[in-house]
Amino acid sequence: MIKGLHHNAYRCRDSEETRKFYEDFLGLPLMHAFEIELTHSGRASKVLHSFYQMDDGSFLAFFEEPDEPFDFKPQRDFDLHIALEVSYEHMVAMKAKGEDQGVATRGISDHGFIHSIYFRDPNGYVIELAAKREGEEQVFDSAAAHQALASWQTHK
Repeated sequence: MIKGLHHNAYRCRDSEETRKFYEDFLGLPLMHAFEIELTHSGRASKVLHSFYQMDDGSFLAFFEEPDEPFDFKPQRDFDLHIALEVSYEHMVAMKAKGEDQGVATRGISDHGFIHSIYFRDPNGYVIELAAKREGEEQVFDSAAAHQALASWQTHK
């Protein structure tokens, strides 16, 4: 049985630049970092793997591998984004913080079941801070989701 998310991992351009965004700006503490010089398959590598902890105990993690090319392309919200749950008050405070610090900030968007704001991290990833609205849990219904998927499949 899957218990929950331990971590999601993404490439990053520069570990210190990434730390400044996730720890200094978002407030997620850097809790673990280690170098990988040899993979389990025996391939030599030069990688730093770093972990930023969220209140639920899960992590956002990053790999910096300066000697291996990686295509850091601008992401659209619908292509890839990382949504992190916050209180409405914290979301409003982070919106003001982003605007004050010159971090590109979008929102507040009302999605019906959550309110969201959006930033871009130094790697180009879209970071969403999402605050649940009252009744949010009512929209999550497996039968209705399967019905919506089936309908989509017939007319997409």
